[in-house]
Amino acid sequence: MAGQVLRMIDKLVEARAKGNATVASTTRTKLLLKGIKVTNWTATSPDDPEMIAKIREVAKEMGVAI
Repeated sequence: MAGQVLRMIDKLVEARAKGNATVASTTRTKLLLKGIKVTNWTATSPDDPEMIAKIREVAKEMGVAI
């Protein structure tokens, strides 16, 4: 199912930010520092099992269930 990585990233950012644009930006920056470049992923990007695992790990570190 294409676009799963982007949906996971969006869910993670939304859960952390809760509508706060500053927290959303900070979360995207943290993802970038952990090697996840948010802008590289689109709704048509093929799913990458390694990236999905990496996002799950980062979400776990941030205390977010996705």
